[in-house]
Amino acid sequence: MIEMLFATHNPNKLAEVQQLLPDHIKLLSLRDMGCKADIPETATTLKGNAKLKADFGLATYHLPCFADDTGLLVTALNGAPGVHSARYAGPQNNAEANMAKLLRALGDKEDRRAKFQTVIALNMNGQTLYFKGEVQGSIRKEKSGSGGFGYDPIFEPQGYDITFAEMPLDTKNSIGHRGKAFSKLIAHLGSLPAVK
Repeated sequence: MIEMLFATHNPNKLAEVQQLLPDHIKLLSLRDMGCKADIPETATTLKGNAKLKADFGLATYHLPCFADDTGLLVTALNGAPGVHSARYAGPQNNAEANMAKLLRALGDKEDRRAKFQTVIALNMNGQTLYFKGEVQGSIRKEKSGSGGFGYDPIFEPQGYDITFAEMPLDTKNSIGHRGKAFSKLIAHLGSLPAVK
């Protein structure tokens, strides 16, 4: 059994990722470690923020650690909210307020193209590796669905006529940005002799 730290406080993310991991990896969260610190996400890129969190986890708890940062990049808003997605409407990290602000910013614009992007930083065996996943889609004019979290109720992935919030979790994982990035991470972990 390998213990790894996922440097997140978000129980929704933890549940999504745990579903993807092989049984021989025991995943711990910051909550499991009793950590209440809000790790500053001061980098200007998703990659930079993921590394900040993974570095904090490794330095503080001395376990192999990975962290992710995810952003919603809207074409008509020049890539906003991007790296500021979680706190787009303010420091309180409120999904409803974030969605409301985004819908106001887009207004009646015809171009509603957007993509979700996740970057994972893994600190293990003295090195940092990165894994990226993204999914193209568009922003709905109003919310639909009660599942998922964050911007899921207004994001419709390309090729579907439902939002992420209307999808079963396993479907979202198979096509989504986080699922793609974590699939790459898991393939890497599975290739290491130490975790076979």
